[in-house]
Amino acid sequence: MSDDLVAFYEAGYTQHDAQRGELLGRWRALGAASKAGHVLELCHRADLQPASVVEIGCGDGALLAALSDARLAGTYDGFELSGPAAAIARDRRIAGVRRVEAYDGAHVPAGDGAYDLAILSHVLEHVPDPAALLAEAARVGRRVLVEVPLEDNRSGRRPAKQAESRAIGHIQCFSRDAVGRLAAGAGMRPLADLSDPLPRRHHAFFAASPRARATATAKWLLRSALWRAGPRRAERLFTVHYAVLLAPR
Repeated sequence: MSDDLVAFYEAGYTQHDAQRGELLGRWRALGAASKAGHVLELCHRADLQPASVVEIGCGDGALLAALSDARLAGTYDGFELSGPAAAIARDRRIAGVRRVEAYDGAHVPAGDGAYDLAILSHVLEHVPDPAALLAEAARVGRRVLVEVPLEDNRSGRRPAKQAESRAIGHIQCFSRDAVGRLAAGAGMRPLADLSDPLPRRHHAFFAASPRARATATAKWLLRSALWRAGPRRAERLFTVHYAVLLAPR
Protein backbone atom coordinates (compact mmCIF):
# COMPACT_ATOMS: atom_id res chain seq x y z
CA MET A 1 0.00 0.00 0.00
CA SER A 2 1.24 3.49 -0.82
CA ASP A 3 1.73 6.14 1.84
CA ASP A 4 -0.96 8.20 0.08
CA LEU A 5 -3.57 5.45 0.56
CA VAL A 6 -2.64 4.98 4.21
CA ALA A 7 -2.94 8.73 4.80
CA PHE A 8 -6.30 8.84 2.98
CA TYR A 9 -7.89 6.21 5.22
CA GLU A 10 -6.31 7.49 8.41
CA ALA A 11 -7.81 10.91 7.64
CA GLY A 12 -11.20 9.31 7.00
CA TYR A 13 -11.32 7.98 10.56
CA THR A 14 -9.85 11.07 12.22
CA GLN A 15 -12.70 13.56 12.45
CA HIS A 16 -12.09 16.90 14.17
CA ASP A 17 -15.75 17.84 13.69
CA ALA A 18 -17.64 15.86 16.34
CA GLN A 19 -21.01 16.26 14.62
CA ARG A 20 -19.61 15.06 11.30
CA GLY A 21 -17.88 12.17 13.01
CA GLU A 22 -21.13 11.10 14.68
CA LEU A 23 -22.96 11.26 11.34
CA LEU A 24 -20.34 9.10 9.62
CA GLY A 25 -20.43 6.65 12.51
CA ARG A 26 -24.20 6.22 12.05
CA TRP A 27 -23.67 5.82 8.29
CA ARG A 28 -21.11 3.06 8.83
CA ALA A 29 -23.40 1.31 11.31
CA LEU A 30 -26.24 1.42 8.78
CA GLY A 31 -24.00 -0.06 6.10
CA ALA A 32 -22.75 -2.70 8.53
CA ALA A 33 -26.31 -3.87 9.21
CA SER A 34 -26.86 -4.54 5.49
CA LYS A 35 -23.44 -6.17 5.09
CA ALA A 36 -24.03 -8.41 8.10
CA GLY A 37 -27.38 -9.45 6.65
CA HIS A 38 -25.63 -10.47 3.45
CA VAL A 39 -22.99 -12.48 5.35
CA LEU A 40 -25.62 -14.28 7.41
CA GLU A 41 -27.78 -15.04 4.37
CA LEU A 42 -24.92 -16.50 2.33
CA CYS A 43 -23.64 -18.57 5.23
CA HIS A 44 -27.18 -19.90 5.70
CA ARG A 45 -27.50 -20.79 2.03
CA ALA A 46 -24.18 -22.65 2.07
CA ASP A 47 -24.86 -24.29 5.47
CA LEU A 48 -21.66 -22.68 6.79
CA GLN A 49 -21.36 -22.27 10.55
CA PRO A 50 -17.93 -20.73 11.08
CA ALA A 51 -16.24 -20.97 14.46
CA SER A 52 -13.64 -18.31 13.58
CA VAL A 53 -13.94 -15.24 11.36
CA VAL A 54 -11.44 -12.65 10.20
CA GLU A 55 -12.42 -9.37 8.59
CA ILE A 56 -9.68 -7.96 6.38
CA GLY A 57 -10.17 -4.21 6.12
CA CYS A 58 -12.42 -4.07 9.19
CA GLY A 59 -12.59 -0.27 9.41
CA ASP A 60 -13.99 0.92 12.73
CA GLY A 61 -15.34 -2.53 13.58
CA ALA A 62 -18.97 -1.85 12.68
CA LEU A 63 -19.39 -5.09 10.71
CA LEU A 64 -17.53 -7.15 13.32
CA ALA A 65 -19.89 -5.74 15.96
CA ALA A 66 -22.97 -6.59 13.88
CA LEU A 67 -21.75 -10.15 13.25
CA SER A 68 -20.90 -10.60 16.91
CA ASP A 69 -24.38 -9.40 17.91
CA ALA A 70 -25.81 -11.96 15.47
CA ARG A 71 -23.57 -14.68 16.98
CA LEU A 72 -22.26 -15.80 13.62
CA ALA A 73 -19.08 -17.25 15.15
CA GLY A 74 -17.32 -17.76 18.45
CA THR A 75 -14.18 -15.75 17.74
CA TYR A 76 -13.32 -12.81 15.49
CA ASP A 77 -10.16 -11.02 14.38
CA GLY A 78 -9.88 -7.82 12.40
CA PHE A 79 -7.07 -6.24 10.42
CA GLU A 80 -7.19 -2.71 9.07
CA LEU A 81 -4.91 -0.40 7.07
CA SER A 82 -5.86 2.66 9.15
CA GLY A 83 -4.39 2.77 12.63
CA PRO A 84 -7.05 5.21 13.94
CA ALA A 85 -9.84 2.96 12.61
CA ALA A 86 -8.31 -0.11 14.27
CA ALA A 87 -8.12 1.83 17.54
CA ILE A 88 -11.83 2.71 17.31
CA ALA A 89 -12.66 -0.95 16.64
CA ARG A 90 -10.63 -2.10 19.67
CA ASP A 91 -12.35 0.45 21.88
CA ARG A 92 -15.74 -1.09 21.03
CA ARG A 93 -14.86 -4.14 23.16
CA ILE A 94 -16.79 -6.41 20.80
CA ALA A 95 -17.75 -9.77 22.27
CA GLY A 96 -15.65 -12.59 20.84
CA VAL A 97 -13.00 -10.35 19.26
CA ARG A 98 -9.46 -11.49 20.02
CA ARG A 99 -7.31 -9.22 17.85
CA VAL A 100 -7.90 -5.97 16.01
CA GLU A 101 -4.69 -4.63 14.55
CA ALA A 102 -3.36 -2.29 11.90
CA TYR A 103 -1.55 -4.18 9.14
CA ASP A 104 0.32 -3.38 5.95
CA GLY A 105 -2.66 -3.89 3.63
CA ALA A 106 -1.08 -6.86 1.88
CA HIS A 107 0.01 -9.60 4.32
CA VAL A 108 -2.43 -10.81 6.97
CA PRO A 109 -0.47 -11.77 10.11
CA ALA A 110 -2.02 -15.23 10.47
CA GLY A 111 -1.20 -18.76 9.38
CA ASP A 112 -2.55 -20.67 6.41
CA GLY A 113 -6.15 -21.76 6.98
CA ALA A 114 -6.28 -19.96 10.34
CA TYR A 115 -9.96 -19.02 9.96
CA ASP A 116 -13.14 -20.74 8.88
CA LEU A 117 -14.25 -17.56 7.11
CA ALA A 118 -12.35 -14.54 5.79
CA ILE A 119 -14.41 -11.46 4.89
CA LEU A 120 -13.50 -8.73 2.40
CA SER A 121 -16.53 -6.43 2.59
CA HIS A 122 -16.24 -3.30 0.45
CA VAL A 123 -12.47 -3.54 0.42
CA LEU A 124 -11.38 -4.79 -3.02
CA GLU A 125 -12.63 -1.64 -4.78
CA HIS A 126 -10.22 0.37 -2.61
CA VAL A 127 -6.95 -1.52 -3.19
CA PRO A 128 -4.41 -1.31 -6.03
CA ASP A 129 -4.06 -5.11 -6.38
CA PRO A 130 -7.40 -6.80 -5.57
CA ALA A 131 -6.25 -10.14 -6.97
CA ALA A 132 -3.34 -10.31 -4.53
CA LEU A 133 -5.49 -9.39 -1.54
CA LEU A 134 -8.15 -11.94 -2.48
CA ALA A 135 -5.42 -14.59 -2.77
CA GLU A 136 -4.20 -13.59 0.69
CA ALA A 137 -7.72 -13.93 2.08
CA ALA A 138 -7.94 -17.38 0.48
CA ARG A 139 -4.67 -18.30 2.18
CA VAL A 140 -5.88 -17.52 5.71
CA GLY A 141 -9.57 -18.45 5.27
CA ARG A 142 -11.05 -21.82 4.36
CA ARG A 143 -13.99 -19.88 2.94
CA VAL A 144 -13.93 -16.28 1.69
CA LEU A 145 -16.81 -13.85 1.46
CA VAL A 146 -16.42 -10.86 -0.85
CA GLU A 147 -18.78 -7.90 -1.17
CA VAL A 148 -18.28 -5.03 -3.61
CA PRO A 149 -20.38 -2.40 -5.35
CA LEU A 150 -20.90 -3.29 -9.02
CA GLU A 151 -20.01 0.08 -10.58
CA ASP A 152 -19.20 -1.07 -14.11
CA ASN A 153 -22.54 0.08 -15.50
CA ARG A 154 -24.22 2.91 -17.39
CA SER A 155 -24.74 5.07 -14.31
CA GLY A 156 -21.27 4.36 -12.96
CA ARG A 157 -19.62 5.56 -16.16
CA ARG A 158 -21.04 9.08 -15.77
CA PRO A 159 -18.27 11.61 -14.98
CA ALA A 160 -20.09 12.85 -11.87
CA LYS A 161 -20.47 9.30 -10.55
CA GLN A 162 -16.84 8.49 -11.28
CA ALA A 163 -15.75 11.60 -9.39
CA GLU A 164 -17.95 10.61 -6.45
CA SER A 165 -16.44 7.11 -6.38
CA ARG A 166 -12.89 8.47 -6.47
CA ALA A 167 -13.71 10.85 -3.63
CA ILE A 168 -14.54 7.92 -1.34
CA GLY A 169 -11.45 5.97 -2.38
CA HIS A 170 -12.72 3.62 -5.07
CA ILE A 171 -9.86 2.84 -7.43
CA GLN A 172 -11.37 -0.35 -8.94
CA CYS A 173 -14.63 -0.72 -10.86
CA PHE A 174 -16.24 -4.16 -10.85
CA SER A 175 -18.88 -6.11 -12.72
CA ARG A 176 -20.21 -9.49 -11.61
CA ASP A 177 -18.05 -11.16 -14.28
CA ALA A 178 -14.96 -9.31 -13.09
CA VAL A 179 -15.49 -10.61 -9.57
CA GLY A 180 -15.85 -14.11 -10.99
CA ARG A 181 -12.54 -13.76 -12.82
CA LEU A 182 -10.83 -12.60 -9.64
CA ALA A 183 -12.20 -15.59 -7.75
CA ALA A 184 -11.06 -18.02 -10.45
CA GLY A 185 -7.60 -16.44 -10.44
CA ALA A 186 -7.41 -17.09 -6.69
CA GLY A 187 -8.39 -20.73 -7.25
CA MET A 188 -11.87 -20.30 -5.81
CA ARG A 189 -15.42 -21.10 -6.89
CA PRO A 190 -18.74 -19.55 -5.78
CA LEU A 191 -20.93 -21.38 -3.29
CA ALA A 192 -23.68 -18.76 -3.10
CA ASP A 193 -24.17 -15.14 -4.12
CA LEU A 194 -26.67 -12.29 -3.93
CA SER A 195 -27.19 -8.73 -5.11
CA ASP A 196 -28.96 -5.89 -3.32
CA PRO A 197 -30.13 -2.49 -4.63
CA LEU A 198 -30.24 -1.38 -0.94
CA PRO A 199 -33.27 -0.19 1.01
CA ARG A 200 -34.66 3.34 1.08
CA ARG A 201 -32.88 4.30 4.31
CA HIS A 202 -29.53 4.00 2.53
CA HIS A 203 -30.54 6.18 -0.39
CA ALA A 204 -32.09 8.82 1.86
CA PHE A 205 -29.51 8.88 4.66
CA PHE A 206 -27.77 12.10 3.62
CA ALA A 207 -30.93 13.79 2.33
CA ALA A 208 -31.23 16.97 4.41
CA SER A 209 -34.46 18.45 3.04
CA PRO A 210 -37.97 17.23 2.16
CA ARG A 211 -37.18 17.67 -1.53
CA ALA A 212 -33.95 15.67 -1.24
CA ARG A 213 -35.76 12.92 0.67
CA ALA A 214 -38.47 12.79 -1.99
CA THR A 215 -35.82 12.50 -4.70
CA ALA A 216 -34.06 9.72 -2.80
CA THR A 217 -37.35 7.86 -2.36
CA ALA A 218 -38.15 8.12 -6.06
CA LYS A 219 -34.67 6.83 -6.92
CA TRP A 220 -35.10 3.90 -4.53
CA LEU A 221 -38.55 3.01 -5.90
CA LEU A 222 -37.33 3.03 -9.51
CA ARG A 223 -34.19 1.03 -8.84
CA SER A 224 -35.99 -1.52 -6.69
CA ALA A 225 -38.63 -2.06 -9.37
CA LEU A 226 -36.03 -2.49 -12.12
CA TRP A 227 -34.00 -4.86 -9.95
CA ARG A 228 -37.00 -7.02 -9.11
CA ALA A 229 -37.93 -7.20 -12.80
CA GLY A 230 -34.45 -8.34 -13.83
CA PRO A 231 -31.45 -8.26 -11.46
CA ARG A 232 -28.81 -8.89 -14.14
CA ARG A 233 -30.21 -6.21 -16.43
CA ALA A 234 -30.42 -3.79 -13.50
CA GLU A 235 -26.71 -4.32 -12.76
CA ARG A 236 -25.90 -3.00 -16.23
CA LEU A 237 -27.90 0.17 -15.56
CA PHE A 238 -27.00 1.20 -12.00
CA THR A 239 -24.91 0.17 -9.02
CA VAL A 240 -26.01 -2.61 -6.70
CA HIS A 241 -24.07 -4.33 -3.94
CA TYR A 242 -22.91 -7.86 -4.78
CA ALA A 243 -21.78 -10.47 -2.25
CA VAL A 244 -20.40 -13.93 -3.00
CA LEU A 245 -19.24 -16.76 -0.76
CA LEU A 246 -16.23 -18.60 -2.19
CA ALA A 247 -14.59 -21.97 -1.58
CA PRO A 248 -11.41 -23.54 -3.00
CA ARG A 249 -11.92 -25.27 -6.33
